[in-house]
Amino acid sequence: MTILERLYTECGQSPWLDNLTRGYLRDGTLTRMVADGIRGVTANPTIFTKAILGSTDYDEQFAALTAAGRPLEDAYWQLVVDDITAALAVLRPTFDASGGTDGFVSIEVAAALAHDTQATLVAARALHKRIAAPNLFVKIPATAEGVPAIQTMIAEGRSINITLIFSLARYEQIIEAYLSGLEAVAEHGGDLAPVHSVASFFVSRVDTEVDRRLDAVGTPAALALRGQAAIAQAKLAYRLFRERFTGERWQRLAALGAHPQRPLWASTSTKNAAYPDTRYVDHLIGPDTVNTLPEVTIAAFADHGTLARTIDTETDDAAEVMRRLATVGVDMGDVGSALEEQGVAGFHASHQQVLAALEAKAEQLSRR
Repeated sequence: MTILERLYTECGQSPWLDNLTRGYLRDGTLTRMVADGIRGVTANPTIFTKAILGSTDYDEQFAALTAAGRPLEDAYWQLVVDDITAALAVLRPTFDASGGTDGFVSIEVAAALAHDTQATLVAARALHKRIAAPNLFVKIPATAEGVPAIQTMIAEGRSINITLIFSLARYEQIIEAYLSGLEAVAEHGGDLAPVHSVASFFVSRVDTEVDRRLDAVGTPAALALRGQAAIAQAKLAYRLFRERFTGERWQRLAALGAHPQRPLWASTSTKNAAYPDTRYVDHLIGPDTVNTLPEVTIAAFADHGTLARTIDTETDDAAEVMRRLATVGVDMGDVGSALEEQGVAGFHASHQQVLAALEAKAEQLSRR
């Protein structure tokens, strides 16, 4: 077995690919990666911007859409939807074989809607209706305005990937939104079994932001905490997951066919070259979790990663790290808010970038 297959069979963690390009769909790369143990795919506006602008694979279809008079925004979404649809077909056997645990492909609502609950609901419903596959996740950002949209989507029986989670406080709200949504489905006699969700908890970006703040503090006590915040917070998030998906409330839902909302570790490539390149894989392995990995991290983990259950070890030490961070003046709630804002802004900027490039390309095509 490959190390990715062993990650799942021995440790209960599902490795997903954090990338999607048309080239991977055309040349069989995604199919080969699935055969090697990849069990799902995540994508976001930045990934699609790189895919569309980084190759000529989309030019022919874009030219045809432009020639047919499709508005620029519509043409972009058609390119994205077609890639997602093709990836869904590749992952469907994994979905079926896993009983709906894995085999998902994610598409994200426009980042411009992140602070508009009603617009997010409209967009998420439209994507579910347009693609209509059981292994589709629509991604909704975990903003304050996104939380009620997430609960409503779950209550309507739709599968949702909650993205851009950066703090324990927001994660707790997301869990509550999921459980409340499931209870609404049950109250109206709906079927809980087709409803799935993952909570995408971002990791390496937390260390980047916290380390910046620790450097600004500059004391020995502060500098000694560099590189510890992200893993500590993720371990505490896993403990929260275990606490909330046990007990009487959860057992009632599970008896009706509900699935736990698995934590998904996102942003797991190492941003700081001083840290090991498998840091955010090695230390976050455990059952009922997902780790979504870019190709460079997959290659590093296959070469020299450590395969062992680590997510629920040294949890008391993780809590102590959080306490010490507060002592030196790092407010993890404020860190989460800042990173959430940066994440939404970054995805929106990527979307604007690809639209500007497509507009320029459309003008070139019109002059031919």
